[in-house]
Amino acid sequence: MHTSVTEKLDKVHNLCHSEFTVSSLLTKDPSLNPSEAAQRMCGSHGTSVVDARPPKERKRATAEALEEARRCGNFGDTQPSELFLRIWHDALRCLEHDPLAGLVSPPLMGSSGTLPFTIIAPLPDICRHMSNLIARAQHEVILATNYWKESAASTLITDALKELSKRAGERGSRVVVKVIYDRGSVKQVFNNHLDVAESEWTASGVALPSNTDIPNIDIEVKNFHRPVLGTFHAKFMVVDRQVAIVQSNNIQDNDNLEMMTHLEGPIVDSVYDMALLTWHDEMKPPLPLIGQNRRKDSKLFETQSFLDLCKNFPEVLCQHAVDINDKSGRLPEHRAGEPHYDPDLSGEMLRMQSRLTPIGSERLMNLVTDHLNMATKQTLKGTAPDCAVADNMTPFTPHAVHAPFPIALVNRKPYGALSHAGVYTPQNEAWLSAIRNATSTIFIQSPDVNAEPLIPALLDAARRGIQITIYACLGYNDLGELLPYQGGTNEMVSHKMYTSLEAEHRRNLKVYWYVAKDQVKPLHNKFKQRSCHIKLMIVDSHIGIQGSGNQDTQSWYHSQEVNVLLDSRLVCTDWLAALHRNQNTHLYGAVSQEDGIWRDEQGKEAEGAMGVNVGHFSWAKGVMGAVNRVRGAGGF
Repeated sequence: MHTSVTEKLDKVHNLCHSEFTVSSLLTKDPSLNPSEAAQRMCGSHGTSVVDARPPKERKRATAEALEEARRCGNFGDTQPSELFLRIWHDALRCLEHDPLAGLVSPPLMGSSGTLPFTIIAPLPDICRHMSNLIARAQHEVILATNYWKESAASTLITDALKELSKRAGERGSRVVVKVIYDRGSVKQVFNNHLDVAESEWTASGVALPSNTDIPNIDIEVKNFHRPVLGTFHAKFMVVDRQVAIVQSNNIQDNDNLEMMTHLEGPIVDSVYDMALLTWHDEMKPPLPLIGQNRRKDSKLFETQSFLDLCKNFPEVLCQHAVDINDKSGRLPEHRAGEPHYDPDLSGEMLRMQSRLTPIGSERLMNLVTDHLNMATKQTLKGTAPDCAVADNMTPFTPHAVHAPFPIALVNRKPYGALSHAGVYTPQNEAWLSAIRNATSTIFIQSPDVNAEPLIPALLDAARRGIQITIYACLGYNDLGELLPYQGGTNEMVSHKMYTSLEAEHRRNLKVYWYVAKDQVKPLHNKFKQRSCHIKLMIVDSHIGIQGSGNQDTQSWYHSQEVNVLLDSRLVCTDWLAALHRNQNTHLYGAVSQEDGIWRDEQGKEAEGAMGVNVGHFSWAKGVMGAVNRVRGAGGF
């Protein structure tokens, strides 16, 4: 008998209050591997990686049910809002059929922490921060990504591993590094988690350092994929069990604008536990900090230089960059093959902003264009007018000092079968609940916005009077989205949404195509010049869901994803401000609220646009797109 939404979550309550987690079991019994620990923890409850049908009707939780849900999280002294609890409650219910549906030990699914720092920037800028974190590591690094390709971006990481080995040798220690990625192999039909031999990880296309190149690092590499469609799409890193980053980017060179959050406090233990479950097998050697208690402090907020840059951001940071450039010239760029590591985050921020700050008669927007061109060595010209220095692109966004706030992991397991049965997951339920319970605003930025359950939920919200803003990327993986059951292209979905809404409700929906900071119109993704890969939802200005999950069919039904659900008006306000500073989507990207089509001042559609009617053989074009994606030529 299916329990009603308003009944107490007895089974889930017991899971969330268990004394055991995968992390704690591995601490007590080092002979276990993570999958064995998971079986020991959840064996009496049973697990399923197949499917569970979502409830036919999602009833609004009572106050009693919300309080029960609150007690299922380790939120410490924080005070979760009602909206956060409603989303958390609905995500928790997925654990009734599978205790590990959230891909984290239930006691660690709901937590708290701080978010001192966010990056919204081209992909290499995130790899620059990752490389600094790696170089500063003392004990261990866990790095997980979907797509790893030998590139300038990967060289930033591999240079950092060599620097880490050098520093470890100088202090007479060793560091353990685990890397996991998805490079599909026929062998994964029999074993989803493949050990990668040194000869493979050092080969062309991956080019991680050999053991000889990093003599003071014990590195282990894993290749994870659940055939056929269960892609490992999560992207995260944990350093010294003190810092976790959750990001949108892969490790490759492309033209994407990306997003990364830097997390500290107890939530790091949750990401750490998820990493163990993802690894699945015995770790050789084990992680040295497996038995360490969670860290409740936020180290960045103890650094005066960081605090100084948080004040009156971005004006103070931009002025500091002006002063540095005027006094001693532009700081050298931290780049692949020519690294310039900084001792702390404030140094990273100033180095980055120095590169984007004009000297003398330099034009600010030319510097932005050069920065956006660099990753893929483009020569595209900028078309946007200059802006004030205080309105300049700021890839690094520090957040003012704040107390810990509620944070939960809302993930999804990979589901490989050729069906849409794997839909009832914490990730999907969190998204739907956030939309369903919104009272004023919904903001979404995602490469694609076309998942079948998402669109009617957004239309219902628009009819309730909720102000909905959607930023998507024109033409992102268009050919792949034309395959049967993939949801259609962004253009098709935008047109369908506007023409489905009654005239009085269309004003509540605002769809935009991504426009880069240096441009005045959207550039179709087929040109690979200016694209966006951010995955973010902000609801009622204080609930954020950020991570690796796209609003497309693949992320909703198949891929493994990692996302953080947080409750912070400060952070969400900063995110929206940074999104406005670092792109021109809000200025030039709006589609028509009559038919959902973008047109320029002369009434012409964007160059390369497929339009809303793609013909009877769209499936054939979709097959071509799928082939390109498998070859690594398509976006993911």
